[in-house]
Amino acid sequence: MKIIILGAGRVGGNLAQNLGREAASDITVVDNDGDTLRDLQDRLDIRTVKGHASHPDVLRQAGAEEADMIIAVTNSDEVNMMACQVGHTVYHTPTKIARVRATGYLSHEEEIFGNDAMPVDFLVNPEQIVTEDLKQLIEHPGALQVMDFASGQVKLVATRAYYGGPLVDQEVRNLRQHMPSIDTRVAAIFRRDRPIIPEGSTVIEPDDEVFFIAASADIQAVMSELRRTERPYRRIVIAGGGHIGAGLARSLEQRYRVFIIEQSKQVCYELSETLDHAIVLAGDASDSDLLMGENIEETDVFCSVTNDDEVNIMSCMLAKSLGARKVISLINNPAYVDLIQRSDDIDIVVSPQQSTLGSILSHIRLGDVVKVHTLRSGAAEAIEAIAHGDERSSNVIGNTIEDIDLPEGTTIGAIVRDDKVIIAHDDITVEADDHIILFVVDKKRIRDVEKLFQAPFSFF
Repeated sequence: MKIIILGAGRVGGNLAQNLGREAASDITVVDNDGDTLRDLQDRLDIRTVKGHASHPDVLRQAGAEEADMIIAVTNSDEVNMMACQVGHTVYHTPTKIARVRATGYLSHEEEIFGNDAMPVDFLVNPEQIVTEDLKQLIEHPGALQVMDFASGQVKLVATRAYYGGPLVDQEVRNLRQHMPSIDTRVAAIFRRDRPIIPEGSTVIEPDDEVFFIAASADIQAVMSELRRTERPYRRIVIAGGGHIGAGLARSLEQRYRVFIIEQSKQVCYELSETLDHAIVLAGDASDSDLLMGENIEETDVFCSVTNDDEVNIMSCMLAKSLGARKVISLINNPAYVDLIQRSDDIDIVVSPQQSTLGSILSHIRLGDVVKVHTLRSGAAEAIEAIAHGDERSSNVIGNTIEDIDLPEGTTIGAIVRDDKVIIAHDDITVEADDHIILFVVDKKRIRDVEKLFQAPFSFF
């Protein structure tokens, strides 16, 4: 697949890095910053073109005439939209993806983004994606990552196994004995940063990062087997009143006591006008006097989502030291993400690049892939794919899970069939139109996974 990425910033650079690992992708990156492009080219097997992303001559130089896809992720909504327009009108590029953040555009999505207006096939809104990820983490105490599949019917959850959990130091197969009425499957275990595809005899050790899949209603019950049960969160403090902070406060204020801290008095005024129940505080989230004055020790979750990584890190560390029960930091710099994840100072790190990457990859993956979530800084993926065809034309339909020739490091976690969640066991037979949730720990095997779910020509 020939892909042109417009914008070599954090999202574009991260996307190029992830796709560059896959031999089947021909990647070209366009940006105005020559230094950034040289750095990418030194590290990755990609082409680069220096120039303005929406200019027709630059797109032609990048190979737009033969491109299968344009992914416009510059910092300008307007440039992204115009690049898709040029790609569609001049070069007839089949698929156009644009990062659009302004709510003014998004509120008129149907009128603006169509082939008879602004031809963008898929919109990506990083702020909206990150807000939803943070909301899921708050709604599931103890989770490190929560991933929705099949319109929310199934969740894949990462949690840390702690001393005292009923299943810690026991074999995975004992999970069914502990919870005979709940069906679940451990999809993968990461132990000291190494992936393990679990078998029935695999023993869950303390500090293991366990990825399990279950129906959404059963998630908390499964988590209670792996760690001490955490009481539901009640008091939430959000540092930063930008798009993410405001969106998160708006989505939580009906169910939780929400406080939002913002330095700009003008932004505070705007927040107080738009939020119904959340309390808006004007001040610096890294001011210890302010935090103590607002009883930070009674806070269940302190979530820092400003535009400054250093502020987010320091305010979270301060809040933790002052007694906040759990702290979540938004971090853009990948080097910081890796560093913080190795420490105990911050409970959860959320990377906007990784969140956005999954949304984009769902449109890149071959076969009928409806959702992709990236895990472990892009090293692994969780994929929802639809099985098409029949027993003669498909590699999976009519086969039991045990008989499917899955690539090494790949497991099937669950199947959704006609709104029914079926946790994957060896004797389950795949049927046409099943939604299959897979866990892939080796990105090099992605193409092999895609081949399994590519629809036969007769399907079209």
